[in-house]
Amino acid sequence: MSSLSSYLPPGDGLLPRWLLLVSTIALGNSIQAYTTLHYTQRLYSGPSPTTPSPSTTAPSTSPATPLQARTFGTWTLLQSLVRLYGAYHISDPLMYELVLWTYGIAFAHFVSEWLVFRTARWGIPLAFPVAISTGSLVWMVAQWGWYVQ
Repeated sequence: MSSLSSYLPPGDGLLPRWLLLVSTIALGNSIQAYTTLHYTQRLYSGPSPTTPSPSTTAPSTSPATPLQARTFGTWTLLQSLVRLYGAYHISDPLMYELVLWTYGIAFAHFVSEWLVFRTARWGIPLAFPVAISTGSLVWMVAQWGWYVQ
């Protein structure tokens, strides 16, 4: 166990470990965005159908394309790396602010795709990134004085 703890971010509190966890999950999300279109199309499911389809094999209304999925994967990879670096440099005010920005941008992106552009529908695929970005943003703002001196 001590060998594992040597890889964990230094410092007190759970926030650095949370950033490491979210960064690791985002890395996996980036990989899947490059390898399959399925999950990206679940997230960006397109506008709600105006009439319910009786067929269970209705074609996807998702606007997601392979190019968009790879672009999303690249964007997610970049955010993952910023958060990973932030986990290990949590007391650096510039790094802390950059990590905050990643969550703010993610929140704005997902909410705008849902409410403004209507390319995402509320459900589990959208609820997770919205909850993670919102919760992390609130947590980081509340803990600024604890980590940044």
